[in-house]
Amino acid sequence: MMKQSGPEIGHIWLKVLLVVICSTVAGLGLASSSVSAADDGQYFIIASVQNQVLVNDKPERTPVAGANIKVTTVDGILIGEGTTGADGLCKVAVPTRDNYLIDIDTSSLPNGLTLIDAAKAQVKVDQVLFTTNTKRVTFFTGDSGVAGSSNLEHILQRLTDGIRLGIIIAMCSVGLSLIIGTTGLTNFAHGEMVTFGALLAFFFNVHMNIPILICGPLVILLGGCFGLLINWGIFARLTKRGIGSNSQLVVSLGLSLMLINLYLFLFGGRTKQLTSFSRQVNLEIGPIGITPRDLTTAILGIIILLSIAFSLQRSRLGKAIRAVSDNVQLASATGINTQKVIRIVWFAGGALAATGGIFRGLDEQVSFSMGSDLVFLMFAGITLGGLGSAYGALVGGFFIGIFVEMSSLLIPSELKVAPALFILILVLIIRPQGIFGRSQRVG
Repeated sequence: MMKQSGPEIGHIWLKVLLVVICSTVAGLGLASSSVSAADDGQYFIIASVQNQVLVNDKPERTPVAGANIKVTTVDGILIGEGTTGADGLCKVAVPTRDNYLIDIDTSSLPNGLTLIDAAKAQVKVDQVLFTTNTKRVTFFTGDSGVAGSSNLEHILQRLTDGIRLGIIIAMCSVGLSLIIGTTGLTNFAHGEMVTFGALLAFFFNVHMNIPILICGPLVILLGGCFGLLINWGIFARLTKRGIGSNSQLVVSLGLSLMLINLYLFLFGGRTKQLTSFSRQVNLEIGPIGITPRDLTTAILGIIILLSIAFSLQRSRLGKAIRAVSDNVQLASATGINTQKVIRIVWFAGGALAATGGIFRGLDEQVSFSMGSDLVFLMFAGITLGGLGSAYGALVGGFFIGIFVEMSSLLIPSELKVAPALFILILVLIIRPQGIFGRSQRVG
């Protein structure tokens, strides 16, 4: 009987993983297509009616049921109408991204409630504000409006949101930075690894009714396997054939575009919500409002980032990864199995990306392009911290997230990503090596 060698056994296991992942994604496509067939339209306007009262000088909100909502074009053509449910929400399908008027029938408000601002019984939604497939508008009844918040409260709230976003960007960026450091590959498909984790979480949580706390570890494991699969199936083979990093970068762009379109085909163009922890009430921590779900994911994210930093600094594997990142040839000469380290890095990168996808999906809902929306923020964080530096990616990604959210205090929220990309350009011009990188002589 012939014995199979180690590499052959490894290839067999990777093929098995490929079958498992493809079967899961195919199941997601079938489930999503059935949901899409049941939906009335591709785009939606969600109207929320909230009653707001002051308790100890702090606003508290409760949903208002039974309010009639009407959506029309700017020419007065009726598109749809509905009534808010127990959650205070009314969802109206619209045919496409366009300019719409959303009206609330004030006579339908229960218990004699009135709008805080009677002039805001009608809200206009501009076509350019349809940045996703849904657009939310909110009507407030009660004692006081959101405008009563002080500037300091707005700043602290944006800072809190920025810290949460920064944790997710840092978590995703560190895996990408380790891949750049160990292989020299600038992987533009890393964003799609984030989306992969979010889509798997959606499949298990929504279509198989498995709570996130149970299916989350499996999604993270499959995300790591997906990273291994991409390396084994594409980039490791290109490297073995002597294909340079610039050519592999182009391949990663093609892979990114292919996966985006595959996700769009399987999942559809609408943003969709995870079932777990979907209805939560804000915790008021001083002037800051945050849901228990977001607070929990932020704490878990910090624990993960600190664990990564500790492992890279103290563990034997972490030291080997840093050695390979610094100099692959020298690390190999000292007896380090560089190929094994690279495989571990790809697995870790995929697992961290999937974790970031789960956290982002809980925070902002799931969409086919959510990873590609984050990828340039990841590169901005990596560039700020230093290309190939894991610590730099942690710090840079964290501060980019804060900067993105804080910038919305000065510019429209639809443009808040632009300053982060400006930082990317500025750092490349002034200090290309970033904060933690080292300048090197070329030639």
